Amino acid sequence: MRWVLPDHIQDALPGEADKIERLRRRLLDAFRAHGYQLVVPPLLEYLDSLTTGAGQDLKLRTFKLVDQLSGRTMGVRADMTPQVARIDAHLLNRRGVSRLCYCGSVLHTLPSTLTATREPLQLGAELYGHAGLDADIEVVRLLAEVMRLAEVPASRIDLGHVGLFRVLAARAGLVPEREENLFDLLQAKDLPGLRELVADVAEPVRSALLALPGLYGGVDVLDEARARLPDDGEIRAALDDLTRLAHALGDLPISFDLADLRGYHYHTGVVFAAYGGSSPAALALGGRYDRIGDAFGRGRPATGFSLDLRELAAHLPDPAQSGAILAPLAGADGALPDVINQLRAQGEVVMTALPGHDGSWNEAGCDRQLIRRDGRWTVEALQGD
Repeated sequence: MRWVLPDHIQDALPGEADKIERLRRRLLDAFRAHGYQLVVPPLLEYLDSLTTGAGQDLKLRTFKLVDQLSGRTMGVRADMTPQVARIDAHLLNRRGVSRLCYCGSVLHTLPSTLTATREPLQLGAELYGHAGLDADIEVVRLLAEVMRLAEVPASRIDLGHVGLFRVLAARAGLVPEREENLFDLLQAKDLPGLRELVADVAEPVRSALLALPGLYGGVDVLDEARARLPDDGEIRAALDDLTRLAHALGDLPISFDLADLRGYHYHTGVVFAAYGGSSPAALALGGRYDRIGDAFGRGRPATGFSLDLRELAAHLPDPAQSGAILAPLAGADGALPDVINQLRAQGEVVMTALPGHDGSWNEAGCDRQLIRRDGRWTVEALQGD
């Protein structure tokens, strides 16, 4: 059973790998066209660099090992966002706006869902150095463009703001463990559990926390939130931000979910989740995380998003592709190499028929062949394979 892979770890066979790679190139080209520069962080780093400032959930998802050279604990990255923040803070060290993108494998100790892989191919874009909502608007629009180019257009982009939860949790005076439990109950929209947890919380915070799971839907949710949440300066500012986003992104399928707080451990403002295809789960997640750079000595404003390229590609139809062309060995015909090179320059796949091939050329992917007729090389259907 040496060929059996660990649970939730899969190979990508030729058809899937080709689809993923074509999609990767298309989306990275789109990032480049918008001014986002590609970076390639290492697969391994010292553990404190990978998880500092990113919250307990990322620490639990990170595989750990001991570096045989230094004796220090290392980790296999579970999320590339902290790595890109480190690159912006320490290696690029730019004073102004910096736009970066990335694509690479990450590894999780446990799958995020029953059907998820433990080795997502994470693709994302991050914008550093601008604290205003204009940066968030740019990133959400870029996400919508990416999903359109991937031929999985966003059917819904949910917006939220972690500032609402942080203000209410602080006013409730919850200890960290109860705050974690509160977060889990809000994510699950578990109203009975939520009522029990906040039974001893004073009003109006108790009613506000109970209202959060029901505050989802169209832009009218924001007016309802103003009526049901405490009249607090930070809460008003968060709702004002969401209102401005609603106006600026009105041509996109925007909705609101004020209890959706994924990644709240390091997010600091607007958060968003994009849905599309036939997936019941979000295909991309993002938001503002201004404080994550503090761990690297330079806390720059930041916003961005990421997605699993393998999951996104799974929602694409298999492309209709012609097979390869089978070419004989050049032998004494000096014109054949030029003919093959011309075909490859036109985008065709041309395989050379090596001697002693025991299998089927159709199985190898060939459906046509180069045949010399009347002194000229022509492409014909593959016969007699």
